Amino acid sequence: MKTNKTIYAQDPRKIEKELGEFLNKKFGGNVRIISPSMQPREKAISGKPPEKGKKGLIDFNIKPAELIAYLDQYVVRQERAKSVLATKICTHFNRIRHEETRQNKGSKITGNIKSNILMLGPTGIGKTYLIRLIARKIGVPFVKADATKFSETGYVGGDVEDLVRDLVKEADDDIALAECGIVYVDEIDKIAASPNVTGAQVSRTGVQRALLKPMEETEVDLKVPHDPVSMMQELEAFQRTGKRASRRVNTANILFILSGAFTGLTDLIRQRLTSQTIGFNSPVTVRSSDMDLLQQTRSEDLVKYGFESEFIGRVPVRCILNTLEETDLYTILKMPNNPVILSKRMDFSAYGIDIAFEDAALEILAHRAFKENTGARGLVSVVEDALLNFEEKLPSHNISCFVVTSEVLTEPASMLADVLADQPVHDWKSRHGKARKKEIQYITDHIRENWKSLSMLHGITLSQIRCELAARYFCTHVMEIDDAIKQIKIFHDTVREIELEVSKSADLNIVFEEDAIDFLITQFIDHGASSEEILSKLYNEYYDGMNLIKEKTGKNRFFLSKEDLIDSESYLNDLIRKKIK
Repeated sequence: MKTNKTIYAQDPRKIEKELGEFLNKKFGGNVRIISPSMQPREKAISGKPPEKGKKGLIDFNIKPAELIAYLDQYVVRQERAKSVLATKICTHFNRIRHEETRQNKGSKITGNIKSNILMLGPTGIGKTYLIRLIARKIGVPFVKADATKFSETGYVGGDVEDLVRDLVKEADDDIALAECGIVYVDEIDKIAASPNVTGAQVSRTGVQRALLKPMEETEVDLKVPHDPVSMMQELEAFQRTGKRASRRVNTANILFILSGAFTGLTDLIRQRLTSQTIGFNSPVTVRSSDMDLLQQTRSEDLVKYGFESEFIGRVPVRCILNTLEETDLYTILKMPNNPVILSKRMDFSAYGIDIAFEDAALEILAHRAFKENTGARGLVSVVEDALLNFEEKLPSHNISCFVVTSEVLTEPASMLADVLADQPVHDWKSRHGKARKKEIQYITDHIRENWKSLSMLHGITLSQIRCELAARYFCTHVMEIDDAIKQIKIFHDTVREIELEVSKSADLNIVFEEDAIDFLITQFIDHGASSEEILSKLYNEYYDGMNLIKEKTGKNRFFLSKEDLIDSESYLNDLIRKKIK
């Protein structure tokens, strides 16, 4: 088999033939390959070959505390898990940057020990969500796969290596960036070999062994004979250069994160702890909860669970996530960036309906989700189930706002009929306004609590009024808190650009004071004002008066406050009297 691969790699004509047969089977005679002999060399080239990462390895300078603060905006509890993940991941990528500097100076340490991570915890507590957030914050390519995908096909070493190839695709074919990516394998407990069971065990242990080399360090060839895309890329490279191209990915700096629920592992831990305390003189032990037992996980427990010792040795860092309680589920629903409520707001917003939630309704939803016993995943199902009829009926009527109350959840049929009635019993618009006002206050308080980190992150001083402006924009537009603050920053920069435009076009040096900037931002948010409209108003109301002062006194610097913008006539009259006097 290896001999065939070598022949194919060295003879592009055979690759072309195999690729042609593959396309013929899939598309019949509708698709043909144009060989180099049939097409001029210069026209056969489509684009330039992908360049190696211009910056080499990623430019990383995030500290663990910064990453934890970022995760706190999205994830409830899990303080220990966030601490372990943030610390080890930041250390991993900062070490990459440090080692790159050392290698440039000719210094290199032999051997490479990666801090691959094993996450243990029940389903629905946000393991995948945590890793996605971290990958997005860091800005590295990220690939997720389920271990069950590999265990179904027997010996699947090639498929395991496909995870690394997928990283290259996620990195837009930048191999250097892909070599700093994150591979996340979920449901890793499903490839544990159960004792005294035959059959599927070969497949499971085979997957474990296939993961050993990539998890440590190996070279993964991007070209594989069974992949027509890679074969076509090789043909294109051969047409372009006339030489065989060898593209490989080194996995030395690719971080592997594995996770699973590990059902039954606590029983093995309990047996180990019990056997250690047998005897007349042994201390009396109190029965521990499953979460307490998971905290005491050892390598020997995982080996007994069905993992090979070499596999466990490749995952030195362990991270235990806690079960979510009912209060945690309520806190998730209250978090500004939680995807459950944001997604539902987006669903109704697609029909032009602004939806709000009362706190009493969120408490009911959290209670129902807790009874589902599926963690945070239960929130999605209960919200969808509770609002499905409203999502079906409301778009067909002239309804612009809707509020989810406790009555909507406990008496959905009667409340739906009331919402659609010509003369409803409940004042839905009033209740929506009250719920929205309360939400704005809650979001304002949330931004104020985090104003320092958010101000540094977005480059804008978040005063009390700007925290409220960001909250108002967030509540009237479906987006995350960071995006709302980014928009406030855009409005702020637009005001500064207006100052420059007046200076260029009218030769007047005006400076907006902070309260004037906030006033203009309010005009952008509440009235949809444009910079052109504001410029027009400035020219119409201030140009003549300021020019008169400039001619009489030679002064060409004017400070405008919020009050000056509201009452331009009084401002100019006072200014003229003071300057001329």
